[in-house]
Amino acid sequence: MVTKKQIPNALTMLRLVLAGVFFLLLALYRFDEGLAWMLIPGIVLFIAAAVTDAMDGHLARKWQVESKFGRIMDPFCDKVLILGALIFLAGPGFAERAGQVTGVYPWMVALILARELLVTGIRGEVEGSGHKFGANIWGKLKMILQAIVVPVVLFIVFLFDASVYEAGWLAWVRDLLVYATVVVSVLSGVPYVTGAMRVFGGTKE
Repeated sequence: MVTKKQIPNALTMLRLVLAGVFFLLLALYRFDEGLAWMLIPGIVLFIAAAVTDAMDGHLARKWQVESKFGRIMDPFCDKVLILGALIFLAGPGFAERAGQVTGVYPWMVALILARELLVTGIRGEVEGSGHKFGANIWGKLKMILQAIVVPVVLFIVFLFDASVYEAGWLAWVRDLLVYATVVVSVLSGVPYVTGAMRVFGGTKE
């Protein structure tokens, strides 16, 4: 029988499973090949995975069953879900002659990945020195924005592929959301850098 202590960790691992099935759908998808229907279960899976992210942390704090396993796996599963989604959205399955139908390009993924690697390294170093350095409000807002943008972009692609709408204003909405996500993601890393500088007094080891 699953105990209260195990439920948050089980939800975290469920997110990893849902992400794997979601990635499989995106790997099989090809824009403009009559496969638009595949994006709908993909969107549902992504949203379900994002919901587990909100639930596992909330339940762990509510029941006071936070664990080292959860502190490691929760952000890891978040990054797998979001970065994996962005990598696929920038990939050949969503390519057309004019570019990426998602509006997501490899350079954007590279910037967001660099931000994640930097913040992960900073948090590991600061917490390893005995200081608490959990996720701040900007990091959480970044995650919320990313979790909203991915399914919205996929739904817009679904509309394009299903020939329900011409690109038009939807393309502008898509691009605005994507570029805003890139900017917010990068800027959300700044407080971690400045926070680390305060912890270490702005000096090198």
